[in-house]
Amino acid sequence: MPRVKVTETIFRDAHQSLIATRMSTDEMLPIAEKIDKVGFHSVEMWGGATFDASLRFLDEDPWERLRKIKDKMKNTSLQMLLRGQNILGYKHYADDVVEEFVKRAIYNGIDIVRIFDALNDVRNLQKAMKVTIGEGAHAQAAISYTISPVHTTETYVKLAREMEDMGADSICIKDMSGLLTPYYAYELVKALKETVKVPIQLHSHCTSGLAPMTYLKAVEAGVDIVDTALSPFGSGTAQPPTEPLVATLKDTPYDTELDLNRLNEIAEYFKPIKEKYIASGTLSPKVLSVDINTLIYQVPGGMLSNLVSQLTMQNALDKYDEVLKEIPNVRKDLGYPPLVTPTSQIVGTQAVMNVLTGERYKMIPVEVKNYVKGLYGRPTVPISREIKEKIIGDEEIIDHRPADDIPPQLESLRNEMKEYLEQEEDVLTYALFPQVALKYFEYRQAQKYKIDGTMVNHQDKTHPV
Repeated sequence: MPRVKVTETIFRDAHQSLIATRMSTDEMLPIAEKIDKVGFHSVEMWGGATFDASLRFLDEDPWERLRKIKDKMKNTSLQMLLRGQNILGYKHYADDVVEEFVKRAIYNGIDIVRIFDALNDVRNLQKAMKVTIGEGAHAQAAISYTISPVHTTETYVKLAREMEDMGADSICIKDMSGLLTPYYAYELVKALKETVKVPIQLHSHCTSGLAPMTYLKAVEAGVDIVDTALSPFGSGTAQPPTEPLVATLKDTPYDTELDLNRLNEIAEYFKPIKEKYIASGTLSPKVLSVDINTLIYQVPGGMLSNLVSQLTMQNALDKYDEVLKEIPNVRKDLGYPPLVTPTSQIVGTQAVMNVLTGERYKMIPVEVKNYVKGLYGRPTVPISREIKEKIIGDEEIIDHRPADDIPPQLESLRNEMKEYLEQEEDVLTYALFPQVALKYFEYRQAQKYKIDGTMVNHQDKTHPV
């Protein structure tokens, strides 16, 4: 029995889940070399919300973070999370943008690209996987795990087979809501191991309190790699803590061979950082507790907090329970999509509107219409004619890969932002988050003027003041 490998998430999903992705590069760099010496399978440190948050809240260039961490970590594979044809944004991008983004990510230091699609529509993974493989990096295809009457073991086994046929180097069970139960994890991992030859990785969150037990059963079933987070940023809505898992598997056939003393030394570094975020109110005690609503309504923790804020803005927080009950109904109507960005927002917003208007589908957001038209991909089961007519009338549903309808975008994007261009990666930053990118580029230019000893007016950088 080979040892169980560990992917450490403290530089990405752990702080994304607990402190809204606010950990800065300066907080990461001093400990990066020590983490590099642990012997992790990989360190997930890029992708997901890190790109957006770096620009929007930290005034940091995400590409620069990647290069700096790569410089400190020579021995450990760096890993990122990519939303397939959505890249790191919330809509589909043209193939030329996807291709260039993946190439640049790998060129700047990414070794493993975990690629998923919110609908598990493998057509939306094709481009990113093909480029990753072509660039010589490790292409990991991820299954967005969910529970519904139509999501069976056979569904996931078929999906894994398709992913392996596409050239996936490994397959991840991505349990974004913490819904995977221990004994079902055993069954699912066993079925996947019997079906595909590539390694199987498990990613979960402790939101429901199940994940540490789920990991143990998955290990017994033969899972190859698990995602964990060092204890200061483990548990709660983040991944199971690294150290207890290492201690649990020590001196067993599954021993991770990681050194607990070394891990403890690294954890000590992060404790004051955690305290800082608690003191500032960024780390809420709420996200560290078990949320049983996750199991009852199958709604990810982030989606629950989003609903609270939507209802608060409408002075309708008293409708919270009603909305929670409506979410599974909307999800069923829309063909049982997994609830992960952007489908969680699509389903959640429609549920809120159904409840607040007192009439189902009286008000329909454009994203819901686009989803029903097939612009996000193919739902798990076809949407009924009745619901389809209610939402889009007699408009046609596309049955091809949505990105086939998007013409190349890269050159026109480059022209739009050329006055700010300092590195090729800037075009991609602008492609994903245009307004946020421009604000960052202006900030970057202003910082350069200050360094030169010239103060600038943000509104007019051509006339220093």
